[in-house]
Amino acid sequence: MFQPLYQHVVEERRVAKRLPSYAEHTSGGHAREAVLATIEETLDRLGPQLRQLSLDIWSHPETLWEERHAHDALTSFMSEHGFDVTPHYLGLATAWRAVYSRAPSVAGGGAAAAPRVIGINSEMDALPGIGHACGHNLIAMAGVGVALAVKAVLEQHDVPGKIVLLGTPAEEGGNGKGILLERGAYEDMDACIMCHPSAGEPNTASLGPSLARQEVDVEFFGHGYSIYALAHLSAHAGAAPWEGQNALDAAFLAYSSVSVLRQQIKPTHRVHGIVIGKDWAPNIIPDNAQMRWVVRAPTWDEVETLSKRVVACFEAAAHATSCKFKIGTGAGAYDLRQNKPLGQEFAQIAKRYGVTAEFDGGMSASTDFGNVTYALPSLHPGFTIPTQPNGGNHTPQFTEAAATLDAHSKTITVVKALAAVGFRVLDDAEFAKKAKLAWEEDMHMEHMSR
Repeated sequence: MFQPLYQHVVEERRVAKRLPSYAEHTSGGHAREAVLATIEETLDRLGPQLRQLSLDIWSHPETLWEERHAHDALTSFMSEHGFDVTPHYLGLATAWRAVYSRAPSVAGGGAAAAPRVIGINSEMDALPGIGHACGHNLIAMAGVGVALAVKAVLEQHDVPGKIVLLGTPAEEGGNGKGILLERGAYEDMDACIMCHPSAGEPNTASLGPSLARQEVDVEFFGHGYSIYALAHLSAHAGAAPWEGQNALDAAFLAYSSVSVLRQQIKPTHRVHGIVIGKDWAPNIIPDNAQMRWVVRAPTWDEVETLSKRVVACFEAAAHATSCKFKIGTGAGAYDLRQNKPLGQEFAQIAKRYGVTAEFDGGMSASTDFGNVTYALPSLHPGFTIPTQPNGGNHTPQFTEAAATLDAHSKTITVVKALAAVGFRVLDDAEFAKKAKLAWEEDMHMEHMSR
């Protein structure tokens, strides 16, 4: 099944290597310098509005599935700028879709081919307790900026194309993009792009992978606890401790077992979790304890293997304490697969703005955009913003950094390069084909490695 496809991909890529670069020719009469000038003028003009939008979202931090203020602010903004907006998209209360289409002009009355579609993502959710410590206010604004810049180029240079900007909720553990993907939100896209801020060396961007991720929940039940009636029948810790089975002990043993397991896992693997309790008191044997764990590895296959070893730790803890247990797994996030042609174009244009972008080792975090990269050609550059010392993502220092003028300026710089990549997908048929062929080959190699 895959061998004929692979041979086709190799041949097409061999042909693609002989194609001139975008800088050497015009596609449909649209030179890159003219395109970049339009993008730059548009974003420089809209910069103050985009900053206010970002600060509005930053000032109203909302956790996963609660992004109501962001949803309303972003949908209103896109409507005001000429996009056809669908709120509460595909049954998700805080998801949305904004579309702009420009039809091809038809000479001589013949039928015109359907224009290509560039997808863009705007994340919106914050983190509990520390707000936008991952800079999703900047990501939301960046998606808007890319969409508006590409729209301006289509209009000013009379180029056909379709822009689909998705407001994607619940990236921080809710798998919002995965749900949207399953419901068909990405089906009509030829490619999808977005960007993400981080701490690091100034004026750099990463085009590397991310880790795959699986969330695992475990709940331990002690003496007399009814899973169905939710009735607590615990024991007195002083008077009759022998009458209880300690669910907290089970959680403690599970935590210790996972800690020991870490000595025998690869350096690229990660397991981390928390313990959650309710109505605990030191003189009552805890009859219920819950834990939430995250398992990460460079590939989804490795995550599945490691998750089984982690679950074995939970089972052993339950047996050791005579507790019952229940395990649940959330939807997983695949590792991030950056599209090489899209990334190479981004890196080339980013140099214009003093940003060095490289295909490096990537990040040890995870994103539900990884699932999108398995479905179609995609690009997700990470870029650095100025932060305080030890102020990486998911820290209060990064929350503060995400609201600064410097962070806004760095984001706009990346948006300019990303908008140019998005426009080229719409304008250059050979480039779009090359990106798809690279994705097909990547997926073939992934299949063969299993």
